[in-house]
Amino acid sequence: MTTFANFPSLLEAFFTDRLMRQRQASPHTIASYRDTFRLFLEFVSLRLKKAPSALSLDDLDAPLIGAFLDHLEQARGISARTRNVRLAAIHSFFKYAAFHQPAHSALIQRVLAMPSKRYHKSAIEFLSRSEIDALVAAADQRTWIGRRDRALLLLAVQSGLRVSELVGLRRQDVVLGTGAHVRCQGKGRKDRCTPLRKEVVAVLRAWLLEQNGPPANPLFPNIRGGPLSRDAVEDLLAKHVRTASLHCPSLKQKRVSPHVLRHSAAMDLLHHGVDRSVIALWLGHESVETTQVYLHANLQLKEAALARTAPFNVRAGRYRPGDRLLAFLTSL
Repeated sequence: MTTFANFPSLLEAFFTDRLMRQRQASPHTIASYRDTFRLFLEFVSLRLKKAPSALSLDDLDAPLIGAFLDHLEQARGISARTRNVRLAAIHSFFKYAAFHQPAHSALIQRVLAMPSKRYHKSAIEFLSRSEIDALVAAADQRTWIGRRDRALLLLAVQSGLRVSELVGLRRQDVVLGTGAHVRCQGKGRKDRCTPLRKEVVAVLRAWLLEQNGPPANPLFPNIRGGPLSRDAVEDLLAKHVRTASLHCPSLKQKRVSPHVLRHSAAMDLLHHGVDRSVIALWLGHESVETTQVYLHANLQLKEAALARTAPFNVRAGRYRPGDRLLAFLTSL
Protein backbone atom coordinates (compact mmCIF):
# COMPACT_ATOMS: atom_id res chain seq x y z
CA MET A 1 0.00 0.00 0.00
CA THR A 2 1.38 3.38 -1.01
CA THR A 3 0.94 6.25 1.43
CA PHE A 4 0.95 9.92 0.52
CA ALA A 5 2.45 12.52 2.80
CA ASN A 6 0.02 15.30 2.05
CA PHE A 7 -3.30 16.16 0.46
CA PRO A 8 -1.95 17.61 -2.84
CA SER A 9 -0.02 14.43 -3.70
CA LEU A 10 -3.04 12.32 -2.73
CA LEU A 11 -5.33 14.34 -4.99
CA GLU A 12 -2.88 14.12 -7.89
CA ALA A 13 -2.65 10.34 -7.44
CA PHE A 14 -6.45 10.12 -7.34
CA PHE A 15 -6.65 11.59 -10.84
CA THR A 16 -3.60 9.91 -12.39
CA ASP A 17 -3.71 6.54 -10.64
CA ARG A 18 -7.35 5.96 -9.71
CA LEU A 19 -9.30 7.66 -12.47
CA MET A 20 -6.95 7.48 -15.45
CA ARG A 21 -4.99 4.26 -14.89
CA GLN A 22 -7.23 1.99 -12.82
CA ARG A 23 -10.73 3.02 -13.87
CA GLN A 24 -9.77 4.47 -17.28
CA ALA A 25 -12.48 7.08 -16.75
CA SER A 26 -13.85 8.93 -19.75
CA PRO A 27 -12.74 12.50 -20.50
CA HIS A 28 -16.22 13.69 -19.47
CA THR A 29 -15.87 12.08 -16.02
CA ILE A 30 -12.38 13.47 -15.50
CA ALA A 31 -13.52 16.95 -16.56
CA SER A 32 -16.48 16.80 -14.15
CA TYR A 33 -14.27 15.71 -11.23
CA ARG A 34 -11.68 18.33 -12.15
CA ASP A 35 -14.25 21.12 -12.10
CA THR A 36 -15.57 19.93 -8.75
CA PHE A 37 -12.17 20.09 -7.08
CA ARG A 38 -11.24 23.40 -8.69
CA LEU A 39 -14.37 24.95 -7.21
CA PHE A 40 -13.81 23.18 -3.90
CA LEU A 41 -10.18 24.29 -3.55
CA GLU A 42 -11.06 27.89 -4.40
CA PHE A 43 -13.76 27.87 -1.72
CA VAL A 44 -11.52 26.23 0.90
CA SER A 45 -8.64 28.62 0.20
CA LEU A 46 -10.87 31.62 0.82
CA ARG A 47 -12.46 30.09 3.89
CA LEU A 48 -9.25 28.86 5.58
CA LYS A 49 -6.85 31.48 4.17
CA LYS A 50 -4.52 28.72 2.98
CA ALA A 51 -3.14 27.98 -0.48
CA PRO A 52 -4.43 24.73 -2.04
CA SER A 53 -0.92 23.24 -2.02
CA ALA A 54 -0.71 23.87 1.75
CA LEU A 55 -3.93 22.04 2.64
CA SER A 56 -3.96 18.81 4.61
CA LEU A 57 -6.60 16.11 4.78
CA ASP A 58 -7.46 17.23 8.33
CA ASP A 59 -8.63 20.58 6.93
CA LEU A 60 -11.33 18.94 4.80
CA ASP A 61 -13.92 17.87 7.33
CA ALA A 62 -17.60 17.21 6.74
CA PRO A 63 -18.87 20.65 7.95
CA LEU A 64 -16.52 22.39 5.50
CA ILE A 65 -17.71 20.21 2.63
CA GLY A 66 -21.32 20.86 3.60
CA ALA A 67 -20.63 24.61 3.61
CA PHE A 68 -19.07 24.28 0.13
CA LEU A 69 -22.15 22.50 -1.24
CA ASP A 70 -24.46 25.11 0.30
CA HIS A 71 -22.30 27.84 -1.25
CA LEU A 72 -22.70 26.27 -4.69
CA GLU A 73 -26.48 26.29 -4.35
CA GLN A 74 -26.72 29.83 -3.00
CA ALA A 75 -23.97 31.67 -4.88
CA ARG A 76 -23.89 29.77 -8.17
CA GLY A 77 -27.56 28.77 -8.29
CA ILE A 78 -26.96 25.09 -9.02
CA SER A 79 -29.72 22.53 -8.69
CA ALA A 80 -29.87 19.78 -6.10
CA ARG A 81 -29.04 17.28 -8.84
CA THR A 82 -25.80 19.13 -9.67
CA ARG A 83 -25.01 19.40 -5.95
CA ASN A 84 -25.26 15.61 -5.71
CA VAL A 85 -22.90 15.23 -8.68
CA ARG A 86 -20.31 17.40 -6.90
CA LEU A 87 -20.75 15.41 -3.69
CA ALA A 88 -20.32 12.13 -5.61
CA ALA A 89 -16.95 13.33 -6.91
CA ILE A 90 -15.83 14.22 -3.37
CA HIS A 91 -17.06 10.85 -2.08
CA SER A 92 -15.06 9.07 -4.77
CA PHE A 93 -11.88 10.86 -3.69
CA PHE A 94 -12.42 10.06 -0.01
CA LYS A 95 -13.06 6.38 -0.81
CA TYR A 96 -9.67 6.38 -2.49
CA ALA A 97 -8.13 8.22 0.46
CA ALA A 98 -9.44 5.57 2.86
CA PHE A 99 -7.00 3.01 1.40
CA HIS A 100 -3.98 5.30 1.61
CA GLN A 101 -4.66 7.29 4.79
CA PRO A 102 -6.09 4.82 7.35
CA ALA A 103 -5.02 7.17 10.14
CA HIS A 104 -7.75 9.57 8.98
CA SER A 105 -10.47 6.91 8.84
CA ALA A 106 -12.76 8.70 11.32
CA LEU A 107 -12.70 11.93 9.27
CA ILE A 108 -13.15 9.99 6.02
CA GLN A 109 -16.13 8.03 7.34
CA ARG A 110 -17.87 11.23 8.42
CA VAL A 111 -17.46 12.65 4.91
CA LEU A 112 -18.66 9.44 3.28
CA ALA A 113 -21.72 9.49 5.54
CA MET A 114 -22.89 12.80 4.05
CA PRO A 115 -26.15 12.02 2.21
CA SER A 116 -27.25 13.20 -1.19
CA LYS A 117 -29.88 15.88 -1.23
CA ARG A 118 -33.40 14.86 -2.17
CA TYR A 119 -35.13 16.84 -4.88
CA HIS A 120 -38.39 17.01 -6.76
CA LYS A 121 -38.39 14.73 -9.79
CA SER A 122 -40.62 16.22 -12.47
CA ALA A 123 -41.96 14.29 -15.44
CA ILE A 124 -39.58 14.09 -18.37
CA GLU A 125 -40.05 16.43 -21.31
CA PHE A 126 -40.51 15.01 -24.79
CA LEU A 127 -41.79 16.10 -28.19
CA SER A 128 -44.87 14.86 -30.01
CA ARG A 129 -44.67 13.68 -33.60
CA SER A 130 -46.04 16.99 -34.92
CA GLU A 131 -43.47 18.93 -32.88
CA ILE A 132 -40.67 16.71 -34.21
CA ASP A 133 -41.83 17.25 -37.79
CA ALA A 134 -41.89 21.03 -37.26
CA LEU A 135 -38.42 21.00 -35.71
CA VAL A 136 -36.83 18.97 -38.49
CA ALA A 137 -38.51 21.11 -41.16
CA ALA A 138 -37.15 24.30 -39.56
CA ALA A 139 -33.63 23.70 -40.91
CA ASP A 140 -33.09 25.68 -44.13
CA GLN A 141 -32.29 23.18 -46.91
CA ARG A 142 -30.82 25.90 -49.15
CA THR A 143 -27.69 26.16 -46.99
CA TRP A 144 -24.93 23.69 -46.11
CA ILE A 145 -25.48 24.27 -42.39
CA GLY A 146 -29.22 23.73 -42.74
CA ARG A 147 -28.73 20.39 -44.50
CA ARG A 148 -26.26 19.31 -41.83
CA ASP A 149 -28.62 20.32 -39.03
CA ARG A 150 -31.55 18.49 -40.63
CA ALA A 151 -29.53 15.28 -40.88
CA LEU A 152 -28.35 15.65 -37.28
CA LEU A 153 -31.83 16.35 -35.87
CA LEU A 154 -33.44 13.53 -37.84
CA LEU A 155 -30.81 11.06 -36.67
CA ALA A 156 -31.13 12.27 -33.07
CA VAL A 157 -34.90 11.86 -32.81
CA GLN A 158 -34.86 8.44 -34.53
CA SER A 159 -31.83 6.89 -32.85
CA GLY A 160 -32.00 8.46 -29.38
CA LEU A 161 -28.23 8.95 -29.29
CA ARG A 162 -26.76 11.09 -26.54
CA VAL A 163 -25.31 14.42 -27.64
CA SER A 164 -21.80 13.16 -26.84
CA GLU A 165 -22.45 10.16 -29.09
CA LEU A 166 -23.79 12.34 -31.90
CA VAL A 167 -20.82 14.71 -32.00
CA GLY A 168 -18.42 11.75 -31.80
CA LEU A 169 -19.78 10.02 -34.91
CA ARG A 170 -17.51 9.61 -37.90
CA ARG A 171 -18.41 8.92 -41.51
CA GLN A 172 -17.33 5.29 -41.15
CA ASP A 173 -19.81 4.79 -38.29
CA VAL A 174 -22.77 5.01 -40.69
CA VAL A 175 -23.59 1.84 -42.64
CA LEU A 176 -26.18 2.28 -45.39
CA GLY A 177 -27.86 -0.23 -47.69
CA THR A 178 -29.34 -3.50 -46.42
CA GLY A 179 -29.46 -3.51 -42.62
CA ALA A 180 -28.63 0.20 -42.41
CA HIS A 181 -27.42 1.22 -38.98
CA VAL A 182 -25.17 3.60 -37.08
CA ARG A 183 -22.42 2.46 -34.70
CA CYS A 184 -21.38 4.41 -31.63
CA GLN A 185 -19.48 4.01 -28.41
CA GLY A 186 -21.78 5.07 -25.62
CA LYS A 187 -21.59 5.63 -21.91
CA GLY A 188 -19.32 3.21 -20.11
CA ARG A 189 -17.46 2.48 -23.38
CA LYS A 190 -20.28 0.23 -24.57
CA ASP A 191 -20.43 -0.24 -28.34
CA ARG A 192 -23.88 -0.53 -29.85
CA CYS A 193 -25.59 -0.45 -33.24
CA THR A 194 -28.87 1.36 -33.89
CA PRO A 195 -30.94 0.55 -37.01
CA LEU A 196 -32.06 3.37 -39.25
CA ARG A 197 -35.41 4.01 -40.95
CA LYS A 198 -35.63 4.54 -44.70
CA GLU A 199 -36.18 8.30 -44.52
CA VAL A 200 -33.16 8.72 -42.27
CA VAL A 201 -31.06 6.56 -44.61
CA ALA A 202 -32.04 8.77 -47.56
CA VAL A 203 -31.08 11.99 -45.76
CA LEU A 204 -27.78 10.57 -44.49
CA ARG A 205 -26.88 9.18 -47.91
CA ALA A 206 -27.36 12.61 -49.50
CA TRP A 207 -25.37 14.23 -46.69
CA LEU A 208 -22.46 11.79 -47.03
CA LEU A 209 -22.33 12.39 -50.78
CA GLU A 210 -22.23 16.14 -50.20
CA GLN A 211 -19.54 15.84 -47.51
CA ASN A 212 -17.22 13.51 -49.34
CA GLY A 213 -14.07 12.83 -47.34
CA PRO A 214 -11.99 10.25 -45.42
CA PRO A 215 -13.91 7.69 -43.32
CA ALA A 216 -12.44 9.08 -40.11
CA ASN A 217 -13.86 12.58 -40.71
CA PRO A 218 -16.64 13.79 -38.39
CA LEU A 219 -20.13 12.94 -39.62
CA PHE A 220 -21.40 16.37 -38.56
CA PRO A 221 -18.47 18.81 -38.89
CA ASN A 222 -18.39 22.47 -37.97
CA ILE A 223 -17.46 25.13 -40.51
CA ARG A 224 -13.74 24.43 -39.89
CA GLY A 225 -14.11 20.70 -40.51
CA GLY A 226 -13.75 19.61 -36.90
CA PRO A 227 -16.43 17.89 -34.79
CA LEU A 228 -19.28 19.91 -33.34
CA SER A 229 -19.15 20.70 -29.64
CA ARG A 230 -21.98 20.07 -27.18
CA ASP A 231 -22.56 23.83 -26.94
CA ALA A 232 -22.80 24.09 -30.73
CA VAL A 233 -25.49 21.39 -30.82
CA GLU A 234 -27.43 23.18 -28.07
CA ASP A 235 -27.18 26.47 -29.96
CA LEU A 236 -28.35 25.06 -33.30
CA LEU A 237 -31.19 23.23 -31.58
CA ALA A 238 -32.33 26.41 -29.83
CA LYS A 239 -32.24 28.29 -33.14
CA HIS A 240 -34.40 25.73 -34.93
CA VAL A 241 -36.82 25.48 -32.00
CA ARG A 242 -37.42 29.23 -32.25
CA THR A 243 -38.13 28.89 -35.98
CA ALA A 244 -40.34 25.83 -35.55
CA SER A 245 -42.37 27.46 -32.76
CA LEU A 246 -43.74 29.95 -35.30
CA HIS A 247 -45.60 27.07 -36.97
CA CYS A 248 -45.99 24.85 -33.90
CA PRO A 249 -46.92 27.07 -30.89
CA SER A 250 -46.73 24.19 -28.40
CA LEU A 251 -42.94 24.29 -28.70
CA LYS A 252 -42.95 27.68 -26.99
CA GLN A 253 -44.08 26.02 -23.78
CA LYS A 254 -41.26 23.45 -23.78
CA ARG A 255 -37.61 23.64 -22.86
CA VAL A 256 -36.03 21.61 -25.64
CA SER A 257 -32.50 20.30 -25.05
CA PRO A 258 -30.54 17.60 -26.91
CA HIS A 259 -31.56 15.13 -24.20
CA VAL A 260 -35.23 15.91 -24.89
CA LEU A 261 -34.68 14.52 -28.40
CA ARG A 262 -33.40 11.33 -26.77
CA HIS A 263 -36.50 11.18 -24.56
CA SER A 264 -38.66 11.75 -27.64
CA ALA A 265 -37.13 8.73 -29.39
CA ALA A 266 -37.82 6.56 -26.34
CA MET A 267 -41.42 7.76 -26.02
CA ASP A 268 -42.04 7.13 -29.72
CA LEU A 269 -40.88 3.52 -29.28
CA LEU A 270 -43.04 3.14 -26.18
CA HIS A 271 -46.12 4.52 -27.95
CA HIS A 272 -45.65 1.89 -30.66
CA GLY A 273 -45.69 -0.95 -28.13
CA VAL A 274 -41.95 -1.65 -27.90
CA ASP A 275 -41.04 -3.44 -24.66
CA ARG A 276 -39.04 -1.35 -22.21
CA SER A 277 -36.22 -3.92 -22.11
CA VAL A 278 -35.73 -3.35 -25.84
CA ILE A 279 -35.85 0.42 -25.28
CA ALA A 280 -33.13 0.08 -22.64
CA LEU A 281 -30.94 -1.77 -25.15
CA TRP A 282 -31.77 0.79 -27.84
CA LEU A 283 -30.70 3.72 -25.65
CA GLY A 284 -27.72 1.96 -24.10
CA HIS A 285 -29.06 2.08 -20.55
CA GLU A 286 -27.20 0.19 -17.85
CA SER A 287 -30.44 -1.14 -16.36
CA VAL A 288 -33.99 -1.72 -17.54
CA GLU A 289 -35.16 0.21 -14.49
CA THR A 290 -33.79 3.40 -16.05
CA THR A 291 -36.61 3.29 -18.61
CA GLN A 292 -39.19 3.41 -15.81
CA VAL A 293 -39.38 7.21 -16.16
CA TYR A 294 -40.91 6.81 -19.63
CA LEU A 295 -43.74 4.70 -18.24
CA HIS A 296 -44.53 7.42 -15.70
CA ALA A 297 -44.58 10.09 -18.42
CA ASN A 298 -46.70 8.12 -20.88
CA LEU A 299 -50.27 9.36 -20.42
CA GLN A 300 -51.54 7.26 -23.31
CA LEU A 301 -50.55 4.04 -21.57
CA LYS A 302 -52.31 5.17 -18.41
CA GLU A 303 -55.44 6.07 -20.35
CA ALA A 304 -55.40 2.68 -22.07
CA ALA A 305 -55.06 0.98 -18.68
CA LEU A 306 -57.98 3.00 -17.34
CA ALA A 307 -60.13 2.01 -20.32
CA ARG A 308 -59.58 -1.69 -19.50
CA THR A 309 -60.85 -1.32 -15.93
CA ALA A 310 -64.46 -1.90 -14.93
CA PRO A 311 -66.47 1.18 -13.97
CA PHE A 312 -67.51 1.66 -10.36
CA ASN A 313 -71.02 0.48 -9.52
CA VAL A 314 -72.34 3.97 -8.91
CA ARG A 315 -75.77 4.92 -10.18
CA ALA A 316 -76.00 8.27 -11.83
CA GLY A 317 -78.08 10.52 -9.66
CA ARG A 318 -80.71 12.94 -10.91
CA TYR A 319 -81.31 16.32 -9.40
CA ARG A 320 -84.71 16.74 -7.88
CA PRO A 321 -85.72 20.09 -6.41
CA GLY A 322 -86.63 20.05 -2.74
CA ASP A 323 -89.97 21.04 -1.26
CA ARG A 324 -90.79 24.71 -1.91
CA LEU A 325 -91.49 25.45 1.72
CA LEU A 326 -88.25 23.77 2.89
CA ALA A 327 -86.33 25.70 0.23
CA PHE A 328 -87.82 28.93 1.56
CA LEU A 329 -86.78 28.09 5.13
CA THR A 330 -83.24 27.12 3.94
CA SER A 331 -82.88 30.49 2.22
CA LEU A 332 -83.57 32.45 5.44
